[in-house]
Amino acid sequence: MNSLFTLGLLIGISVNDTTLGTTIANLGMSEVKFPAPLFEGDTVSATTEVTAKRESRSRPDAGVVEFLHCAFKQDGTLVAECRRAAFMRRRPTTTAA
Repeated sequence: MNSLFTLGLLIGISVNDTTLGTTIANLGMSEVKFPAPLFEGDTVSATTEVTAKRESRSRPDAGVVEFLHCAFKQDGTLVAECRRAAFMRRRPTTTAA
């Protein structure tokens, strides 16, 4: 498979499972790697780890989150990984009565 297809699939799986409806803007990707090829007929799974987060200085309802996304084929071989930064909605804060 084309490496950009593999990257798109990785991000698509990850966003749908982890951040759907909470992303305000993607800020960029870095450290994109394709350590092994992906072939037609392979089954792909993905993992996502939050590696950093910080509150927005200008918007109290949002923050910047950094993710590490990894894609694996059916035998466990890592086929893609990237770091992604995104501007995300925050949970509303609750006030105690």
